[in-house]
Amino acid sequence: MTTPTVLFICTHNAGRSQLGAHLMNDVSEGRVRAISGGVAPADAVNPAIAATLAELGIDTTKAIPRAVTAEDLATADVVVTMKPNLDLPGPIHGEHVQWSFPDPANWNADGARGMRDAVREAVEELEQRLR
Repeated sequence: MTTPTVLFICTHNAGRSQLGAHLMNDVSEGRVRAISGGVAPADAVNPAIAATLAELGIDTTKAIPRAVTAEDLATADVVVTMKPNLDLPGPIHGEHVQWSFPDPANWNADGARGMRDAVREAVEELEQRLR
């Protein structure tokens, strides 16, 4: 049995998609490989998102936002777009799951906790389905 790859995508790969990938890697305990990318990557992970993940013991210090590639889209088993209507660099070949979460770009950790918890719930449901 192969380990499925789930690709999380948002605009800047600094908030929503980082949450999705880090939470999936934490929740799945190796049963799923989660990666992330953005269509217009930021320079760094959103500090509020990093802080809320740190509260769960998840280290983001080595995470660097990156651009999603056509190869990512072609090889992922599941592609989760974290907002509608992203302009992707190619077609999605696996299953497409579309979620809609607000952009936390200007949020502090207090504001981001609710979204972190909502993303975690969605990630847990997806991980259960992929077992």
